[in-house]
Amino acid sequence: MKTYHVAKTGCDKNLGTEVKPFLTINAAAKAARAGDTVIVHEGEYREWVKPEEGGLSNVRRITYTAAEGELVYIKGSEQIEKWENVKDTVWKTVLPNSFFGDFNPYVETIIGDWLLYPQGRSAHLGDVYLNGMSFYEADNYEHVFKPEIRELILDNWTNEMVPIKDQEQTKYLWFAIVDDENTTITANFHEKNPNEEIVEINVRKCCFYPEKTGLNYITVRGFQMAHAATPWTPPTADQPGLIGPHWAKGWIIEDNIIHDAKCSAISIGKEASTGNNDRTYRKDKPGYQYQLEAVFKARKIGWSKERIGSHIIRNNVIFNCGQNGIVGHLGCVFSEIYGNHIYNIAIRREFYGHEIAGIKLHAPIDVKIYGNRIHDCSLGIWMDWQAQGTRISRNLLYHNNRDLFMEVSHGPSVIDYNIFGSKYALHNDAQGMAYIHNLFAGKFALRFSTDRSTPYHTPHSTEVSGFSATFGGDDRYYQNIFIGGQTHELVGTACFDGHPTSLQEYIDEVDKHQPCDHGEFMKAKQPVYISDNVYTNGAKAFDKETDKLDCPDFNADFSIEIEEGVVYLNVTMPEGFDEFMSLSHNTATLGHARLVDADFEDTDGGYLMLNKDYFGDKIEKSSVAGPISSLKTGVNRICVWEDLKIDYLRPLYV
Repeated sequence: MKTYHVAKTGCDKNLGTEVKPFLTINAAAKAARAGDTVIVHEGEYREWVKPEEGGLSNVRRITYTAAEGELVYIKGSEQIEKWENVKDTVWKTVLPNSFFGDFNPYVETIIGDWLLYPQGRSAHLGDVYLNGMSFYEADNYEHVFKPEIRELILDNWTNEMVPIKDQEQTKYLWFAIVDDENTTITANFHEKNPNEEIVEINVRKCCFYPEKTGLNYITVRGFQMAHAATPWTPPTADQPGLIGPHWAKGWIIEDNIIHDAKCSAISIGKEASTGNNDRTYRKDKPGYQYQLEAVFKARKIGWSKERIGSHIIRNNVIFNCGQNGIVGHLGCVFSEIYGNHIYNIAIRREFYGHEIAGIKLHAPIDVKIYGNRIHDCSLGIWMDWQAQGTRISRNLLYHNNRDLFMEVSHGPSVIDYNIFGSKYALHNDAQGMAYIHNLFAGKFALRFSTDRSTPYHTPHSTEVSGFSATFGGDDRYYQNIFIGGQTHELVGTACFDGHPTSLQEYIDEVDKHQPCDHGEFMKAKQPVYISDNVYTNGAKAFDKETDKLDCPDFNADFSIEIEEGVVYLNVTMPEGFDEFMSLSHNTATLGHARLVDADFEDTDGGYLMLNKDYFGDKIEKSSVAGPISSLKTGVNRICVWEDLKIDYLRPLYV
């Protein structure tokens, strides 16, 4: 096992020793083999790192790490120091097309399946950064000279106008014209002279992403990575991110600061051979059909636990990305995502579509998502298709346009001990889910997708067992706290009114119409299992729930408060809350997901015990409702997040 060093004082003709280091990370990547470590020393590395080799096992990895205590940047941008004044505050730079090589982000458009906006004009993968601040692309050349501050944008999910967080930033505009020889970038810098500031432009698609698939067991640790011209990443396309494994197994991405990916930051998704925006380019079939085909194509090229997935993404800070913080279809299986701070994702709305979230995964089979802080995102967590064996636990979500979307999945999935603090807490278009010990402080939306049949699998496997539409129900809601007041729309479980409360009732309803088969199963409402929940501030309970603490007129005075990197939960609980306790749930008490015929097990197939609260404190037998076992009657003020011990507040530009 060897250790290679990279430093700004080095040379790629060196041997990569500490005394004679390489100059580029790519030089070390060509030399590194299983078991080796690459240590990168302080400085700014403007390159797309393309690993040549992978590790051989979890203990024979290739590790890329920033030197301890040193600040190391990997950037997909180049600094541009020569700008010519055009008029007033507008400047331009003219670059030969050869400057970009075979990838020019100012030619490449944002395009692909399920992209909704823009229509009638193009948005590009390029960008301009002034001292780290990303500009907006102008609609046309003339627009650069007449910028206007945008105060509101249309949220495509709620159809409401919502404020742009950094309105002043929207007046900083750029526009590019590319001819046969040159790329001319024109930008409005307002009070700044670009020749006296740090101005950078997107040049590379990725920062750390193999061109080859199948490079397993690589660790990437401790870097700051930014400015990648990543493309739109729907589930039916190649899914390159600023960083990612590119269809492999066993990567660890940890303790990094990742920001300003044009679309997606971390990708643990699919590759191109299983489909690459065929709906957009061929136009002959719906994207839904191509997505089904991708599942079977992936099986043919080795989509299995033995070859794909099992990644760990932990303790990263991810922000200012146009589409996703973490994305992945198929390649995400059996992974763990925890301890990450994700914010400002898909809120600028230069472009948007149906594939945006802080974490957006398709086919997250046996994926664990826990202990993350996600806020100020267009959507917090979105689990779409085949969320089987998925566990979402102990996360903090707030100030998102929506917190959680579970879509066209059949379970079993467990969502436990989370704080959902946004005005729109849950969009449930799935079945076979178990929501246990959560705090919901926002709107509930229940939907049925009977026009799309999606796959389900042999438990803890990628092997497809069958397909089904989603009928709603077969859900469990136990020991949650529901707090209305932030919205005039429904909060609580009353959306299930009229559903039966046992599997036998459901079977009896179908059997009333004998002889029958398919049609009656589609018409009958599935059972739901709802008890031991707390309702305040106008939240409404399921009409057949008997064991509940129902205080709809009580004001819980809920808020999320942030003070110097510390997040506090403020909530007041009604009289009797301390005494309203119930036993912890487990595999035996949760039953099985009807359609998949699978038990609610741990992601490794073991017995599931839901006896550790938001903080990981063990619950011996019973506890109060909600995610925090120490909640009490009356006023509660509890620290629910302290910033990671990553020095991400250190200036990016010095």
